[in-house]
Amino acid sequence: MPKSPHVPKQEVPAERERKQPAPSVNSSSQESVPSKTRRQFTASEKLRLVKAAEVALGSGERGALEAMLRAEGIYSSQLAAWRLQFGARGESGLVSRTPGRKPKLNAKDRELLAITKKNEVLQRKLRIANALIELQKKAHELLGLALPEPEEES
Repeated sequence: MPKSPHVPKQEVPAERERKQPAPSVNSSSQESVPSKTRRQFTASEKLRLVKAAEVALGSGERGALEAMLRAEGIYSSQLAAWRLQFGARGESGLVSRTPGRKPKLNAKDRELLAITKKNEVLQRKLRIANALIELQKKAHELLGLALPEPEEES
């Protein structure tokens, strides 16, 4: 069977445009938007919002609580969690706590521990120095050398 002659495909103008590389974008011309940080509420803000929610519910007006939540920009789940914290532990329950384990020692205890360790190291060095001085005194006695007299400070 005879082979058909190879005929190159003709490109369609639209394909030609697609194959051209896109113009490079200079990094200085790109806009960068800083990432948003999460909002953090203080205990007083949480207490204010919990009380405002109680007022909105007490008003009896339909949709008052939802309107307050939209105006403040918070979710109902946040409000529910704050209500539970407030109900369980009062105002102290609304105080933010750092996540993770609580440190076993506070700053004072860590400082005291470091100073105690340093004191033990210095006492060990002092015992070694005193033992060396006693050894030198015995060596001078055995060799019959006179020890220099310590100079008195005035």
